[in-house]
Order: sequence, then C-alpha cells, then structure tokens
Amino acid sequence: MIEEVVIYSIAIGFIISVILSPIFIPFLRRLKFGQSIREEGPKSHQKKSGTPTMGGIIILVSISLTTILVSTRLGELSVTTYLLLFVTLGYGVLGFLDDFIKVVLKRNLGLTSLQKLLGQIVIAIIFYFIYKQNNFSTAISIPGTDFEFDLGILYVLLLIIWLVGFSNAVNLTDGLDGLVSGTAAIAFGAFAVLAWNQAQYDVAIFSVAIVGAVLGFLVFNANPAKVFMGDTGSLALGGAIATVAITLKLEILLILIGGVFVIETLSVIIQVISFKTTGRRVFRMSPLHHHYELVGWSEWRVVVTFWTVGLLCAILGIYIEVWI
Repeated sequence: MIEEVVIYSIAIGFIISVILSPIFIPFLRRLKFGQSIREEGPKSHQKKSGTPTMGGIIILVSISLTTILVSTRLGELSVTTYLLLFVTLGYGVLGFLDDFIKVVLKRNLGLTSLQKLLGQIVIAIIFYFIYKQNNFSTAISIPGTDFEFDLGILYVLLLIIWLVGFSNAVNLTDGLDGLVSGTAAIAFGAFAVLAWNQAQYDVAIFSVAIVGAVLGFLVFNANPAKVFMGDTGSLALGGAIATVAITLKLEILLILIGGVFVIETLSVIIQVISFKTTGRRVFRMSPLHHHYELVGWSEWRVVVTFWTVGLLCAILGIYIEVWI
C-alpha cells in the first residue's frame, strides 16, 4: 500500500504542476512578470527577455499540496515533514521577495547580498532550534564507512553552511532552460530511494513530491522555456535538498548527489579568485554552463550533458550508501 501511494506522489505532483502551469503562465504575462536578461550574459539569451518568471510558485504549491495530501493519507505527517516544508517555503518566500523586487520594482539585482544572506541564515537557525528540540542527531558520518562523529553545538554551523550554500548553488545553476528542473528531479529521486532504504517514508514522500512537481514544471520549462522558476523556485529547491540530506543524515553525500550544483558553484569561485588575483579568467564565463555555451555548444546539449553528469552522481551516491 505505502509503496503504491509513494509512487503515486510523483504522478500527483506532476499533474498539479501540469494543470497549474497553463493557468499561471498567462497570469504572469498579464502582470508583466517577465525575466530581465543581464546584458553581460550570452547574447543568445537576449531573446528570452520577457519570458514569465516566478514560476517557482507553481512548484511550491505542487510540493505542498502533494506532500500534505499523501502524508496525511498514510499517517506520515511528521515533525520532519513540517521541517522540510518550513525550510522549502521559507526559502521560497525569500526567493519570491528577490524576484518581486527585480521584476515588479524594476531593481535588477533584487535583494542585496546581505539581505538575502541574513534571511537564509535566520531560516537556518530557526530550523536548527526546532531540529534540536526534537532530539535529532547532530552527528555526521563519512559515506561508505562506519565512521561518524558528533559535532554537538558546532552542528549549527554545518547546517547554516549547507542550507545557505546549496540554496545559492541551485540558484547559480538556474541559468538554462530546464537545467535545474532536470538536475533537481534526478537528485531528489536519488534521495527518495535512500529515504525509502532507511524506511523514512515521510522524507521519501516529500522527495518524490518534488520529483513530480519539477518534472511537471519541466514540460513548460524545457527549451524553449515558456516560464522560468526564478529565485522563488531555485532557492526553495536548494534549501529543500539540503534539508532532506540533513534529515537523512547524509550531509556529506549531498556533495556527490548534488555534484552538478557543487561544480557550478566551484566554477564561480574559481573564476572570481583567478580574476582578482591574476586578472585572468579560467572560464569564458561562469557559472560553468555559460562557458560551454560560449565554446559553441547548443543550450540543449549543455543541459542534457549536465543532466547526465547529475544522473551519474546520483547513481554513484546510491551505490556508496546502499551497497558499500
């Protein structure tokens, strides 16, 4: 019974996104919530200017409805479920404010870096206190080994770094049509398998709800995209994947399963350090997906290649955790 319902969660999340998107996209157009394209970005992206953004709202509604409906049906509506939804929606609201300022108030940079960082940290700290009050473990383990150690109060630092880091990492990756939708579906699919393996069905339901939601969104977000998720979606998904890894005690394994997000972030860090110290750029443009565009790859080729890398990372992560 539970196996069928968890699988149905993908279908429910998918259907909700597919139903909401054709309703929501014209609404965004009427409100003139169109994406502004940076002039310093690839020239081929200028044609995307005006494409409706803030489509992450569709994903968040789908995730929330699917998770609550299925969890209630199975009696799996737990503290963990509420924590997962709290962080996801919290980061989603932060992303929405950023998008709103960019699109509606016409301030292209949105929230300042400090405002966004403070918001991310506050949500992470609230999460930590709720997490600690419910006696969740503050130990971390090394994937593929029996070695683990308890960080104690220092765990809050890891939690902040993971939530802030991965929310920004997914945000940086969201630069091509369908790139984050596909890589997120793969990564959350991997964590759904691992949650199932641990018999943490509440986390499994949440994870597959996200898989269904982003795949349904991908129908309209694939090249040429009819809607972008914006920071509303990317910050929420980044916060969600970090929270899933934390609740499954697979914090370190997230580096591998979320390998595409990590690589994209490292490309930005390397580019900035290299330019500031030597005056030279390692990549033609960062994040890394733009480098391959400028090398001459088509947008679709870049996206499919990154999906493939994400799939290999996910498979390797599952292998390490389940079979080693």
